[in-house]
Amino acid sequence: MSGGCKDTPVLKERGQREVFCGLTGIIWLHRKMQDAFFLVVGSRTCAHLLQSAAGVMIFAEPRFGTAILEEKDLAGMDDANTELDREVARLLERRPDIRQLFLVGSCPSEVIKLDLARAAQRLSAAHGPAVRVLNYSGSGIETTFTEGEDACLASMVPALQETQAKELLLVGALPDVVEDQALALLAQIGIAPVRCLPAKRAALDAAIGPNTQFALTQPFLGETHAALIRRGAQHISAPFPFGAEGTTLWLKAGAAAFGIGPEKGDQVVAAPRARAEKAIAAAAQTLRGKSIFFMPDSQLEMPLARFLTRECGMRAVEIGTPYLHADLHGPELDLIAAGPTISEGQDVDLQLDRVRAARPDLTVCGLGLANPLEAEGLSTKWAIELVFTPIHFYEQAGDLAALFARPLRRRALLRGQHPNMLEAAE
Repeated sequence: MSGGCKDTPVLKERGQREVFCGLTGIIWLHRKMQDAFFLVVGSRTCAHLLQSAAGVMIFAEPRFGTAILEEKDLAGMDDANTELDREVARLLERRPDIRQLFLVGSCPSEVIKLDLARAAQRLSAAHGPAVRVLNYSGSGIETTFTEGEDACLASMVPALQETQAKELLLVGALPDVVEDQALALLAQIGIAPVRCLPAKRAALDAAIGPNTQFALTQPFLGETHAALIRRGAQHISAPFPFGAEGTTLWLKAGAAAFGIGPEKGDQVVAAPRARAEKAIAAAAQTLRGKSIFFMPDSQLEMPLARFLTRECGMRAVEIGTPYLHADLHGPELDLIAAGPTISEGQDVDLQLDRVRAARPDLTVCGLGLANPLEAEGLSTKWAIELVFTPIHFYEQAGDLAALFARPLRRRALLRGQHPNMLEAAE
């Protein structure tokens, strides 16, 4: 394979987009950061979105909330900053466990040009050092939904302490069980010390300096990557840890950055890699030879396409992503065999035309497109499910493959039971 897809001309599209709100990142971030609180400055619609998407029990007290912008705030009749200061003071009085408070911008707060960066500085001075107040934008006006996490982590980087120590920084919010698996593998290889961004508690926050090596676990952290580079940290470039191959290459790149030879990595990963390959093979029986089309949505598209084509035997028709980041996605493009269209951005009508023309076996897309495509007889996989499901590293590799095999198995079952219904739909 000569150069993979790295030299493939990129189809860049700018038009109507189908995106989900960046506020949804709070749903996994508030679970990860145990002494943080996310205060959305937005409308009742923002509050309803978070409550419905997070499924918070009525008896639970979550680590997020919404400071509602009323009509008087939007019309400029009340001083929104004064009200925000009052609400923050009430919140911190009621929740003394909070050590880090994020003011999260929304579409309404950005429309009225509410300066949350200045508000964060003012509130940090008032409530620090016990509480650190930061801000970022979760607005869905110009972003895709995974950028919420990217903006959050990028906002944390300038506030981290300085260090000269050589450390590995693991960047990206992972479920605790997955993060523990990653830390265990790194420790067995001999990579130490390892810090995490985000940390579970503010007291565990990493320090950053010129000897910090950082490895991304999520392919949508472009702004965080840039913020860490500005602090002098060094990026370990590697494919992302999806599947047996991706996980192995990611771990070996980390080992190499710390002067550890590949033999040690091979020894440590032999057993978990074999388990992962066996689990992947079971799902690959359904996936092998099938075609797949990625609509741009979560920014997970490149590493997932690499995993599905190389480890599961699928054929990619088009791999669309909201943003194509050369430093982050380059190692993935090197491994994806030439052939599929690589597209960046979205003109949803044009992409739907290409999906209908190609009629792939599986289309990965957002929630808003899945049902219409299913009604046209096309099998789909919700892109957002891939963000909320543990899919990183060896122990989750079989589950990742099964997520794509499931809709194809369901379709095969329906064909056997109701062939006339499916033929009419097609």
